[in-house]
Amino acid sequence: MGLTTTLANALTGLNAASRGADVVSQNISNARTPGYARRELNLSALSLGGQGAGVWIDGVTRALNQSLLTDRRLADADVAAAGTRTAFLTAAEQALGQPGDAGSLGGLYADFDAAIVQAASRPDSQARLQAVVGAANDLAAKFNGLTDMLQQARMDADDAIATEVDALNKLLIQTDALNADILSARASGRDATALMDQRQGLVDRISRIVPVREVARDHDQIALYTTGGAILLEGNPATVGFSPVGVITADMTLASGALSGLTINGQPVPSGPAGVLGGGSLGAEFSVRDELAPEIQMQIDALARDLMERFEAPGVDPTLAPGQPALFTDAGQPFDPLIEEGLAGRIRLNALVDPVRGGSLWHLRDGLGATAPGQVGDAALLNSLRDALAARRSPASGPFIGAGRSASGLAANVLSQVAGNRQTAESREAYTTARQTSLTDLQLRDGVDTDAELQNLLLIEQAFSANARVIQTVDDLINKLIGL
Repeated sequence: MGLTTTLANALTGLNAASRGADVVSQNISNARTPGYARRELNLSALSLGGQGAGVWIDGVTRALNQSLLTDRRLADADVAAAGTRTAFLTAAEQALGQPGDAGSLGGLYADFDAAIVQAASRPDSQARLQAVVGAANDLAAKFNGLTDMLQQARMDADDAIATEVDALNKLLIQTDALNADILSARASGRDATALMDQRQGLVDRISRIVPVREVARDHDQIALYTTGGAILLEGNPATVGFSPVGVITADMTLASGALSGLTINGQPVPSGPAGVLGGGSLGAEFSVRDELAPEIQMQIDALARDLMERFEAPGVDPTLAPGQPALFTDAGQPFDPLIEEGLAGRIRLNALVDPVRGGSLWHLRDGLGATAPGQVGDAALLNSLRDALAARRSPASGPFIGAGRSASGLAANVLSQVAGNRQTAESREAYTTARQTSLTDLQLRDGVDTDAELQNLLLIEQAFSANARVIQTVDDLINKLIGL
C-alpha cells in the first residue's frame, strides 16, 4: 500500500467520522421532538480494483419499528373515538339529571306526582291546582329541553364531520406532496429523512381521524389504506366528500336521505363506526349523529308517549270526548302513533288547564271536557290522574322490556340505560388510553437514547483521532522523504 492510498483511506475515515458526529448531534438535539425517528449512519468497505480504498458512506436511514408505529396509530384512533362517545353520553346523562337532583327528569316526575297528591287533599285550593300546572309545565319543558340538547348534539356532530373531512383532505394532499418531495430529494442524492419525519407527523394526524395502515412503496414512497379497506393514498390522494346540513330534527336520518353520508372520489361509501372510514374520531361523530343521539331520542319520545297515553286512557277523565287531547298534548293535538319521532320536543300541557294560555285551573279538578266548574271539594279526577301516573304499564314503544312500570320508574329506566352506556364507554376509553400510553412508551424506548448516542460519539471521536493520526504520520513520512 502506497502512502497516497493510505492518505486517501484516512481521508474517507475522517469524512465518515465527521458524518457520524453530525448524525449523533441530530439525534441528541431531536431527542424530544415528536415524530422524529433516530438516525443511523450506514457504512460499508470501499474497494477499487479489488483493493481496499477506505470506507464508503451508504447513507443515513431512520431507525423505525413500523409495526409498533402502526399499532400506536390505531390506538390513537381508538382513543379519539372512545373520547367522543364518552363525552356525548356524559353530557346526555347530565342533561337527564341524577335522581333527587333539582331539575332532573326523575325529580320533575316526582314533583308532578307530589303536586297532584297535594291538590287532591285540597281540591278547592287554587294555589295547589296552580302548583300542578307549574309542575306539569316544568316536566313538559324538560322533555322539550332534552330534545333540543340531543338535536344540537347531532348538529354539532354534523359540523364536526364536515371539519374533519376537510382536514383529512388537506392532510392527504400534503402527504402526497411530501411523497413527491422525498422522491425528488432521493433522485438528486440529498438526505430526505427530515421530509420523512414530516410525513410521519401528517400520517399520525390522519390516523386520529381515520385509522390507517401505511404501506411502503419503492423509492421511500408510501400508500395509505384505512382498516376498512378504503384507499386514501395510492399514487394520488383520494377526495373524501360530505355535505353538512344546517338544521337537524328528530325525524332526519341517514337512511331517509335527509342527512349526508361520505363519498370517496364521488362514490358513496358506508358511513359510521362500521364503515370504511370508521374507527377514529370521524366514525365516532357519525355514531353520535346517527346512532347514540337518535337512540336516546327514541327513548324519551317513548317516555313522552307513555305520559300522554296514561291520561288519554279510558276512564281517567270521563269528560273527555273521543279525539280530544288529554292533559298532555302533541303541540295541542292528541297523540298520533304515526308521528312519534320528536314527540318529546312537541309535548305540551293542555292549554285548557293553564291560565297563562287562557285556560282555567278548575279543569284539573272537574275535567277537561267539563263546561262549567263542579263541586270544589271533589277530588275524584285528581285522584284518577295520580293513579294513572302511578299505574304500572308496559310502554307501547321504545327499547323497554320486562314488567310494567310506573311513569317515574320508566324515567329511571331511561337514565339507567344512558348511565350504563356511559360507564361502558368510559371503560372502553380507559382501556384504549392505557393501550395508547403503553405503545407510546414502547415507541419512545426505540427512539433516541442520549446515553447511547454519547457513547457512540466517544467511539466516533476515537475513530476521528486515529484517522487524523494516520494522516499526521503520512505527512511526517513524506516530509522525511523530501528531506533525503
